[in-house]
Amino acid sequence: MLRVGIVLFPGFQVMNLGMTSVLEFANREMSEPLYDFVLLSEHGGPVVCSSGFEVSTQPFGDSRFDTILVVGDNDLQPSPPSLIDFLRRASPAARRVAAACTGAFHLAEAGLLHGRRATTHWYYAADMRKRYPDVKVEEDRIFIIDNDVWTSAGMTACIDLALAFVEKDAGAELARHVARKLVVYHRRAGGQSQFSALLELEPKSDRIQTALSYARRNLSAPLSVEQLADAAHLSPRQFTRAFREEMGHTPAKAVERLRVEAARLMLETGRHGVDVVARDVGFGDRERMRRAFLRAFGQPPQAVQRMTRDIE
Repeated sequence: MLRVGIVLFPGFQVMNLGMTSVLEFANREMSEPLYDFVLLSEHGGPVVCSSGFEVSTQPFGDSRFDTILVVGDNDLQPSPPSLIDFLRRASPAARRVAAACTGAFHLAEAGLLHGRRATTHWYYAADMRKRYPDVKVEEDRIFIIDNDVWTSAGMTACIDLALAFVEKDAGAELARHVARKLVVYHRRAGGQSQFSALLELEPKSDRIQTALSYARRNLSAPLSVEQLADAAHLSPRQFTRAFREEMGHTPAKAVERLRVEAARLMLETGRHGVDVVARDVGFGDRERMRRAFLRAFGQPPQAVQRMTRDIE
């Protein structure tokens, strides 16, 4: 059984506890439990989370752990000296050390991210880069694995990190079963952007939102203005005018952003060639997709694919 120590402190972000559900359901899927996870804190006993309720914990002690996981918080609290001491003392004996969200700051403070690639919540990435210039911060990632040190982005990315644990420890099939039980996507690739194109587009009206949602579901189709207008229940002329007023650019530009996001995700899985991806997301051919990637990322699809493989 793999022993996982999850490090908590007053004010920790409660969503990070979602990782325990991943480990719990992994145990439920096995004939014998795979994980023994323990909530830890400096003195043990009740620890108050960001939402104001208490969680029972055990003191740090001298126990050995297969995995040590440090959670984050909402306010980027200073690293408690006892936590840094525990990390420095316990991490050499662990197979894997990990952090969710701003928990990466505690790993960095303990010197565990020196010279390593790491990610954290996008909102605090600049702070991490400034405080710890020796850390190779890559904020636009869901999670990063650098040998035995794992870090994830903020909030729900902790679920992706935990599913990656399960996949690494017991295989992709178990991770898929757990994801289905939890009704979450199996899992987002580590190199996937923390941002969603549909969220960034920020349509103001339900009609434009409906058209963009339709486009995302039908990226392999031509997606003409007429099709999008029909989805929005507007005439093509009304739709084009309303779209420009709300979004500040053309429907074609928005569709390209959605296609680039979908293509990037497919490339990150490593199971699809560039030609297949270009066809499946509606670019038609690799040259059109290459030009779109250069506009979006400043580099071609093959470079994005290589970068993802290097990260993971």
